[in-house]
Amino acid sequence: MLKDSEAVIWEFNEGAGGKRKFDLEDRLLEFASAIIDLSEMLPDTRTANHIAGQILRSGTSPYPNHGEAEAAESRDDFIHKLKICLKELRETRRWARLIKRKAWVKNETILLFVLGESEELIRIFHSSIQTAKRNSQTESRQSSNPGSNTPVAAG
Repeated sequence: MLKDSEAVIWEFNEGAGGKRKFDLEDRLLEFASAIIDLSEMLPDTRTANHIAGQILRSGTSPYPNHGEAEAAESRDDFIHKLKICLKELRETRRWARLIKRKAWVKNETILLFVLGESEELIRIFHSSIQTAKRNSQTESRQSSNPGSNTPVAAG
């Protein structure tokens, strides 16, 4: 189980009074909701139905997978679950780009939101994974050399 200090990595920017500037869980929920709306806007053709199913799976999965990351059993498990979110977000971005290329959506507001938010979420998850990896490496070095952080007493 992650320590409280490890579990807050995903929370990012805390503002004054401990209130977060944004809540990643809420952003992922809003993103999943937009994906559902986008998939419902696609034409009723064999190809569009296939792509609607694909973007629906990849675009809604970061929300529950982020919940799994919050309950990770170790830092490695946490990193692995964040990587799943990142992979699914990258896939979603690709499907959204294909939908845009095919011009299947008349009102592009939701599509543009999905494209923009997928870019931002990809950056957030990539950064979080890098931070968690660095913290893991630092922790490994410190645990393998426990005396390295002990100040030397002046003689």
